[in-house]
Amino acid sequence: MTDAISNVLAERYATPAMRALWSGEGKVRLERDYWIAVLKGQRDLGIPVPEGVIESYERVKDQVNLTSIMERERVTRHDVKARIEEFCDLAGHEHIHKGMTSRDLTENVEQLQVFRALLEVRKKSVAALAGFARRAAQTRDIPMTARTHNVAAQVTTVGKRIAMFGEEMLLGVQALNDLIASYPARGLKGAVGTRLDQITLFNGDAAKARALEERILHHLGISAALDAVGQVYPRSLDMQVVSTLTHVASGAGSFAKTLRLMAGHELASEGFAKGQVGSSAMPHKMNSRSCERINGFHVILKGYLAMAAGLAGDQWNEGDVSCSVVRRVMLPDAFLAMDGLLETLLTVLNQMEVFEAVVEQELMRYLPFLLTTTVLMEAVKAGAGREAAHEAIKEHAVAVARDMRTGKVSHNDLLARLAADSRLGLNATALDAVMAQGKANSGDAPEQVDHFVARVDKLLAAYPEAAGYEPGSIL
Repeated sequence: MTDAISNVLAERYATPAMRALWSGEGKVRLERDYWIAVLKGQRDLGIPVPEGVIESYERVKDQVNLTSIMERERVTRHDVKARIEEFCDLAGHEHIHKGMTSRDLTENVEQLQVFRALLEVRKKSVAALAGFARRAAQTRDIPMTARTHNVAAQVTTVGKRIAMFGEEMLLGVQALNDLIASYPARGLKGAVGTRLDQITLFNGDAAKARALEERILHHLGISAALDAVGQVYPRSLDMQVVSTLTHVASGAGSFAKTLRLMAGHELASEGFAKGQVGSSAMPHKMNSRSCERINGFHVILKGYLAMAAGLAGDQWNEGDVSCSVVRRVMLPDAFLAMDGLLETLLTVLNQMEVFEAVVEQELMRYLPFLLTTTVLMEAVKAGAGREAAHEAIKEHAVAVARDMRTGKVSHNDLLARLAADSRLGLNATALDAVMAQGKANSGDAPEQVDHFVARVDKLLAAYPEAAGYEPGSIL
């Protein structure tokens, strides 16, 4: 028995729907449907097809034997020829692939796989945006310490932070929508893109050859087509596809990395299922393994984007197939990785927790530092000189930070020290008011959450199939 090498993305992370689009059997079925669609179109436009031929092909189109096809390919050294022979032998006829070249088949079928996979990605991406919006709304008014350079900066809210990453994903989904709306198929163009063989098949009638292509586009469900194309469609289109996937994944990547940081400080958790083990050695650990997986998928996508970029702008004349081995890996696996990323993201958004008590403890630890600019302005208004007040606040802030870090004090008593400093002219009551107002002052963060939620609601109305989507069980 041969020990087969598995595709870990397909077997471990991707859903059945995405696997079906890119599996060997799935692709053969798409090709056979395509051949039958071309044959029907040719018949309807006047090419003689004997009675019962199409029905014979349709009866056997789902009889897929990949081993038999591979045995034929070892003889022919040509994958498409092997699949033609297999299908024709099963049907008992030789009527498919008339007027076609291999790329008339493979380019369009691969684009059909890409197009349908993009639709699947959109559904799950919109569902993820709904998850971001739901979580942002739930935590809209929970104040927390915002960080820049990973250092405490000002007050924000948990909901605003979640909306920030959701909005980045929303930008990616908008780009995804634009790509889906404009995505062009190569069409039925022949060996070098001139439609010569189809025109010859139709006795010189170029209009019928074009009409056949229109029927094929309808079969594919793709509204646009390239016109002046060669043997292959431009590989820059593949780069646009993988780039868009990476764009959509980037908001999720930043969210996952930040949630990992928050989990390390016990501010939040991605969730921990019953029976789950965080560490084989340390029973207390609840690792953010799903968020780590999201970040890993994002790295994979960026790797495939580099592969796609390597093919863009590298076409010889009307085309060659030096890109084939790269694309056979890059295109399926990019979508399988994206599928795994979205499924994991949806699970995290469903299960994550925010620990408000710890969030408040962190905020209270840093809040006096975060309010020093406000204290400075209040001191100036009370009659203190700006530079003298600045120096006094700096002295006390540096001293408190040092004392907290060395364990001399257990809490931040900066405001008490400032109240006792006559250089500022502010008493404890005035500084307590600054503290109370500062804790609640997150600017218009709550309103930003509302705006984000409204934009997602509008998107959900356009794609209702996403609203009820639930992720599958992930490992």
